[in-house]
Amino acid sequence: MPHARRGLPRSHRLRRPAEFKTVLKGSLRWRDDFFGIYALPNPHPFGRLGVVVSRKTSPRAVVRNRVKRQIREAFRGRQEKLEGLDFVVVASPKAGRAQTASLRASLQQLWEKVEQRCKKS
Repeated sequence: MPHARRGLPRSHRLRRPAEFKTVLKGSLRWRDDFFGIYALPNPHPFGRLGVVVSRKTSPRAVVRNRVKRQIREAFRGRQEKLEGLDFVVVASPKAGRAQTASLRASLQQLWEKVEQRCKKS
């Protein structure tokens, strides 16, 4: 049986530079050594994700893609709890040198902080 694709549909992604800029100027943000997460409410019944992994993170595309995969996977796991918000996750240069387990732990902690702050009461 073929493995089903678990990608994010286009509607759940930020794609235009203006969308990224708007979220990055928003007031909600969380940081650690590897990532910065910026959030802004959106009018949709689902969360949308934008990912920024620059060459400063790593000059090697294979490393940048690994970091992006970790970000998307962590977001997918918590998507239903993060509805109604747009997110931009920015990777730091340290993320390119980190082990996969460290990236996962970092993202887990950051998404938990985001959930605490953005919980609908």
